[in-house]
Parts: sequence; C-alpha cells; structure tokens
Amino acid sequence: MIYLDSSVALAQLFGEDQAPPESLWGERLVSSRLLQYEVMNRVLARGGVKAHVEGARDLLARVALVDLAPIVFQRALEPFPTPVRTLDALHLATLHFLREHADRVQLASYDRRLSDAARALGFEEYAVV
Repeated sequence: MIYLDSSVALAQLFGEDQAPPESLWGERLVSSRLLQYEVMNRVLARGGVKAHVEGARDLLARVALVDLAPIVFQRALEPFPTPVRTLDALHLATLHFLREHADRVQLASYDRRLSDAARALGFEEYAVV
C-alpha cells in the first residue's frame, strides 16, 4: 500500500519537472482525506482550469481516502521524533493508523520534511524519482 502525499499528486497534475513513475498509478494508493482538500485548493488557486479540475478528480478517484477519525487526531497531538507542521502531523498520524491496521505502507512524497519525519517513525519510502 502506498500513501500518496499531495506533493506527488500535484507534480503529476501540473506536469512538473519531477514526476512520479507511471508504475505508481498501478499500486494500491491511500491517503488522508486531507489530500482531497490540498489538491483541490492548489488546483483552484491556479485558476481552476477545467482540465486541471477534471484531472484532479480523476487522480483522487484512484486513491482510497481515510477520514480523519478521532484516533488519528489523538495521535497527531502526541510528540513526533522531529518537528512537524500541522498538516504533516495529521498525515503522519494517518500513516500510523494505517500501519496499525494494514500489512505494510510506504510513503510517496517529494516533501523532504514529511519524508524525514516518516523515516524517523520507521516508515519506508516509495521511490518517486
């Protein structure tokens, strides 16, 4: 199972220089419901071009979204081994929840701070370069 971070989703949508391998899209993808908000926020901030909005909806339809349950919020309130930003704490707490309820979860992210914190918690990275 691959946890998809918004940095990877947005790189795919906006055709940035750094884009994930095509093989990623054949994997079992999961993320926090935050992904939906983060992606659509950036798409709309860029003017909400119809092609980008449709592309975002198509991409999000490939991802199983985990709701922010109280147990996830509770974990986000606990300390992390490295300093984390607010939304990153929620993503990491969701990763923790998934690890408790799944066999294996890897993080796909271009965000170094999030990746560093995830590694410090013992999560593997999915190679997106």
